[in-house]
Amino acid sequence: MSSIVAIVGRPNVGKSTFFNRLIQRREAIVDAVSGVTRDRHYGKSDWNGKEFSLIDTGGYVKGSDDVFEAEIDKQVELAIEEADAIIFMVDVESGVTGMDEDVAKLLRKISKPVFLAVNKVDNGKRAEDAVEFYALGLGEYYTIASINGSGTGELLDALVEALPEIEEEEKEEAALPRFAVVGRPNAGKSSFINALIGEDRYIVTDIAGTTRDSIDTKYNRFGFEFNLVDTAGIRRKSKVKEDLEFYSVMRSVRAIEHADVCLLVLDATRGFDGQVQNIFWLAERNRKGIVILVNKWDLVEKDTMTTRDFERKIRKEIEPFTDVPIVFISVLNKQRIFKAIETAVEVYKNRSKKIKTSKLNELLLPLIENYPPPAYKGKFVKIKYIMQLPTPQPQFAFFCNLPQYVRDPYKRFLENKLREHFDFNGVPVSVYMRKK
Repeated sequence: MSSIVAIVGRPNVGKSTFFNRLIQRREAIVDAVSGVTRDRHYGKSDWNGKEFSLIDTGGYVKGSDDVFEAEIDKQVELAIEEADAIIFMVDVESGVTGMDEDVAKLLRKISKPVFLAVNKVDNGKRAEDAVEFYALGLGEYYTIASINGSGTGELLDALVEALPEIEEEEKEEAALPRFAVVGRPNAGKSSFINALIGEDRYIVTDIAGTTRDSIDTKYNRFGFEFNLVDTAGIRRKSKVKEDLEFYSVMRSVRAIEHADVCLLVLDATRGFDGQVQNIFWLAERNRKGIVILVNKWDLVEKDTMTTRDFERKIRKEIEPFTDVPIVFISVLNKQRIFKAIETAVEVYKNRSKKIKTSKLNELLLPLIENYPPPAYKGKFVKIKYIMQLPTPQPQFAFFCNLPQYVRDPYKRFLENKLREHFDFNGVPVSVYMRKK
């Protein structure tokens, strides 16, 4: 579980460039045009060993200044309500604008940590110009250059120090497993839970976005008790227009953060499209167990190869993490919905699995001896010892003489061998090299 950090500010101050730098992927499209559409607006980052989810609240639709101000006010208010800390980004080239002052006015009223980041400061003259941002009344500011990373270290040091620690009470509450039902709007998430519990507890309509909040339901079947969480559908940034829906998206991100297993429901008639992939990788980056549920399978015209081909396409899209169960269901006809839950229970058990150190070494060391890491820069790596780390999800430390020379392809080889010998179906596995 980690904290949520929201990046707020008017359009075209460099939020997307900063966002991409922190998550170390080029996910948000960057353009000189303000309000440009973005494919994704949430990601995972970490600094000094502390993880946090990052939300970009930028990308507003073009319009008059009044429309801009109204939109920014709404989005910032919602980000303030859900996030644990706020990064307020401004642009040294433009100086203090009316819209900056409006956002600052909102931020001065809250008690949450706010970090004023003055962007595009890439020389001494601009650093002097940044002094005018004291006028926003938010105290200390950080001068950064998103494009090359200058100054981001100091900002992130202060940010992670201000993020809340996980409380012991929260750890105790997490004792009951949590299964989050996630996916695009109108994929059938609420109908799936209604079918499971045998009552219409959640409102279901043909209108996408009926569910607005993440709601828990205690469920006890198969001798296994857990919390089932229905979440609002996550749709791409350009489609998030209503303020209430933006709030719902943030709640869904938090539901993924707090879950043990994510049941990713997708509409078979739409396929495993870009936004479903975004949700999949968000769950994977959070190291959650994942079960893919292909709903509305009754609406697809089928022949003998349809299921195999559909499954193959999905596995192609989620490479290299292909060891994920895929269940074809029809909520309307109640086909395989209990199979979906049984599979989720298995994935939860796989995620909680602890393997004895003696067994790990007995099985894997002979394999490593036969297929050692390739020599790199003339150096030969010797792996001496393996152990599972005491973490909620499967993480393994391989102790060797030169950990820095082990490349990613060999780490994937080790992960595949772990999966061959121990069932980690549906669970991301982390492999670390440590100095012996």
